[in-house]
Amino acid sequence: MSDQQHLELFKSIAPTIKENAIGVDGEGEFPRQSVDAFLGSGLAGLISATDLGGMGRGPRAAVEIVEQIAQLCGSTAMIVQMHYAGAHVLEAFGPETVRKDIAAGKHLTTLAFSEKGSRSHFWAPQSTAKRVDGGIQLDAHKSWITSASHADSYVWSSQPVAAEGMSTIWMVPRGSKGIDVLGTFDGLGLRGNDSQPARAEGVIIPEANMLGEDGSGLDIMLQTVLPLFNALMGGVGSGFMQAATNATIAHVSRTGYAHLGNELRDLPTIRAYVARMKIKSDAARALLFDAISAMENGREDTMLRVLQCKAVCGETATEVTDLAMRVCGGMAFRKDVGVERIFRDARAGTVMAPTTDQLYDFIGKALTGMDVF
Repeated sequence: MSDQQHLELFKSIAPTIKENAIGVDGEGEFPRQSVDAFLGSGLAGLISATDLGGMGRGPRAAVEIVEQIAQLCGSTAMIVQMHYAGAHVLEAFGPETVRKDIAAGKHLTTLAFSEKGSRSHFWAPQSTAKRVDGGIQLDAHKSWITSASHADSYVWSSQPVAAEGMSTIWMVPRGSKGIDVLGTFDGLGLRGNDSQPARAEGVIIPEANMLGEDGSGLDIMLQTVLPLFNALMGGVGSGFMQAATNATIAHVSRTGYAHLGNELRDLPTIRAYVARMKIKSDAARALLFDAISAMENGREDTMLRVLQCKAVCGETATEVTDLAMRVCGGMAFRKDVGVERIFRDARAGTVMAPTTDQLYDFIGKALTGMDVF
C-alpha cells in the first residue's frame, strides 16, 4: 500500500465536497452527498484493521484527510473527524461485525460525550446506566452529538453500572427505541454538521455493547479518544488556516486599485499581514505533526503535545481567519467568496470540549506537576 494512497482517494471525492460546501453552509443541511462519497471511497475504514478490510493506517493519515477536507468544507471535516474518533474506540473495543461495516464504508459513527449537566467537562457524565430485564437501561440528556440524526451508532458515555470510576463507554445504535434527537442545528459555523442534543429515556441495549470494562470510561477517554481527537481537531484547524491563507493570497494577487495601477500585494502592510498568516499557519501545523510524531514514537512528552496541538491550532485558526477577513476587506463578507465561511467555522475549535481555556489549564497543571484530572 502506498503511503499516499489515502490522499489519492481523497482527490476522488474532493470535487463532490467542494461542489456541495456552499449549499451545505447556506442551508444548514447535512452534507449527504459528501459523506456518501467519503463512505464509498474506502476512507471510512482508513484506521480500520486490514484483516477486516480496512486500510490499517494511523493518526497521521487520519489527520491529513481531515486537514484536506477542512480546506473545502468544515461541516464535512467535522463529521469525518468525529467518525474517526468513534471508529478508533470501536476498533479497540467494539464487535467485529461493526468494525467490518466501518471498514467497508457501511457504518458512520460519532462520539456522544457532552451532556447538559456536565457541559464541556466530558469526563464527568451525569447520564446513568443500570441493569434491567433485557440488558442495560440508559437515561441521558446529551447536549451535542455531531451527525446526531445520521450516524449509525454513538460511542456513548455514562456513569458506571456498578463499578468504581467516573464513567463507562457504550456503543448505542442511533435507532434505539427511546432516543430522541431534539430540534435542528442552526449555528454560526459548521452549519451542516448535524450537531444536536439528544435525550435518552429508558433506552435498552445489550450489555455486550459495553466498550471496555465497567468504570473504565475515563481511561478510554484519555488514552484512546483524547490523543486522536485532539490531533484530528488540530488537523481541521490547520485546514482552515491553509484555506484562509490561500484565499487571501489569491485575493491580494489579483485585486488592486485601477486608478493607481497597482495590486493589493504592492502594499507593504498587506504583504506583512499575509506573511503573518503563513507563519502562524506553518508554526501551528509543525507543532501538530510533532504531536503526531510523539504519538507514533511513544515520546515522554506525548500527552503535553496532545494537549497543546488542539489549543494551538484552534486558537491560531481564529487569528489567521480574522486576518483573512481584515486583509480581504469588504469582499470577505460575501458568502460566495468563502472567506467568511472559514472564519465562522474556525470559531468552533476553541469552544469544542476540551475547550482551549480548559486545555490551557490542563497544560499548566501538567507543567507544574499537578494531576490534570
